[in-house]
Amino acid sequence: QVQLVESGGGLVQPGGSLRLSCGASRNIFSLFLIGWYRQAPGKQRELVGAVTSGGTTNYADSVKGRFTISRDNAKNTVNLQMNSLKPDDTAVYYCHAVHQFQYFWGQGTQVTVSS
Repeated sequence: QVQLVESGGGLVQPGGSLRLSCGASRNIFSLFLIGWYRQAPGKQRELVGAVTSGGTTNYADSVKGRFTISRDNAKNTVNLQMNSLKPDDTAVYYCHAVHQFQYFWGQGTQVTVSS
């Protein structure tokens, strides 16, 4: 089992920045994959970006160049730095991990981009 807890969501103006963090109950470097999904109202949950245990990152085309995933070994967290935010980025953001062929999800954190 892997417990995931997100933090850092909130309201931000278009063009602004926000940083999400996800704490895990297991060493994040031991997880096959950890990353972020998001779900906007009326839409399907979609991948934002993820990082493998080997350090390979993958991002949705819609966030490339604006969002960055990083792992903090000291805090055992995976972070999502979001820059140049747009109203279309408004969604509930979920931390997601894959470990031993099982999928785990956090409870989600709301990100709202609005003026």
